Amino acid sequence: MQKPNIVFILLDDFGWTDLSCYGSTFYETPNLDRLATRSMRFTDAYAACPVCSPTRASIMSGKYPARLGLTNYISWVNPGHQDKCRLIEAPYVPYLSTDENSLASTLKEIGYTTWHIGKWHMGEEPYWPDKHGFDVNIGGCDLGHPNNGYFSPYNIPNLEDGPEGEYLTDRLTDEAIKLIRHNEDSPFFLNLWYYTVHTPIQGKPELVAKYERKARALGLDKVKTFEEGEIHPKSETVLKRIRRRLVQSDPVYAAMIECMDANVGRLLKAIEEKGELDNNIVIFTSDNGGLATSEGSPTCNAPLSEGKGWMYEGGTREPLIVCWPGVTQPNSICREPVTSPDFYPTILDMIGADPAPDQHVDGVSFTSLLKGQKPLDRDGIFWHYPHYGNQGGTPGSSIRTGDWKLIEFYEDSRLELYNLREDVGETVNLAGTRPDITQRLHQRLKGWRVDMEALEPTPNPDWAW
Repeated sequence: MQKPNIVFILLDDFGWTDLSCYGSTFYETPNLDRLATRSMRFTDAYAACPVCSPTRASIMSGKYPARLGLTNYISWVNPGHQDKCRLIEAPYVPYLSTDENSLASTLKEIGYTTWHIGKWHMGEEPYWPDKHGFDVNIGGCDLGHPNNGYFSPYNIPNLEDGPEGEYLTDRLTDEAIKLIRHNEDSPFFLNLWYYTVHTPIQGKPELVAKYERKARALGLDKVKTFEEGEIHPKSETVLKRIRRRLVQSDPVYAAMIECMDANVGRLLKAIEEKGELDNNIVIFTSDNGGLATSEGSPTCNAPLSEGKGWMYEGGTREPLIVCWPGVTQPNSICREPVTSPDFYPTILDMIGADPAPDQHVDGVSFTSLLKGQKPLDRDGIFWHYPHYGNQGGTPGSSIRTGDWKLIEFYEDSRLELYNLREDVGETVNLAGTRPDITQRLHQRLKGWRVDMEALEPTPNPDWAW
């Protein structure tokens, strides 16, 4: 039998509880819920960073962002705000180097046709998808979000504008379906990285109206929706306050999700019509947590704390659905932690290809989990974000091992320790009551940063200490 096709669906800023099958009672995702019944659903899957570009680079390279030096979302200016911050942010590499033998390059070398559709955001044109092993690139460029919005004209490089009013998520799916229908002999790797649900938050009017009615029917227009938080941590002089969403109730965001779900359904139907559904691996996940504390705060990640841009669970824990026909137990659940660099070795393992250990040095294949066998042989996963998130988060790094998670915040060297099995919302800091675990994990975290040659922020000499 021909090697299986691979469909990797990555969303942008999609939260852990933004699917019905992950607990949402407001958003409607029937197609992804059906996919989950044929798949393994992970409860403890993580993005490698609480913002997008580093996670995307970790998927393509099999390496932690700290090792790559790509630790922040790629912007035309390093958003350090040096005059107002307690720390000077660490510098970062603004591209995924072509010295990395990407997942797409490796799959191409072993006979796969490789397609990228949608958001890329890992550098300017010398580092676009076609320079990283993709035969086709539709819509992949240096843009972090659709600047002109989700309705055509889009003004996105490598994507011709459609008829006025065409919706971007529909268009990207149309392009994917065309490629699938015209593919003949070789197995394909479809890297479908939607721009959804990144800002600007825009939905189709008829779906927005539907969720406005639903919100009223559920009484969500009468409950407390937001909570005003502390002064923005970047500076004592910044007047902006954190505005946390407390409940999923935004009709426009819900409309974006339903549209995305319908398009996943269309895509899977096209694969089924070609008779390839049983020889097709589908992976669905997100690049960081849901946007819950800024820019309109369109979603809520509860029971997780905070969201995009934060070191807490809401910033990094993601939905992950993996459908591997004939292997994954239908409607199964896995509680073992996995992270973005793991996808590279896992996909190679799933298709029976040789590993590339010199490349995916930080990833671990989790095919044993997909087969319902032994747990992974590793002692922890790590994060490093030496930056100020414009959602309110401050520079830090963290480690999770077993049920324990330790966060070190760089501004004041504060340590926070949580038992995630007992306290998934990270409400009770145990660093003071469990100094043994705190010290052990802190030493491991510091050692890991040395191994990664991770760059750290430095004191700001202009700060009024």
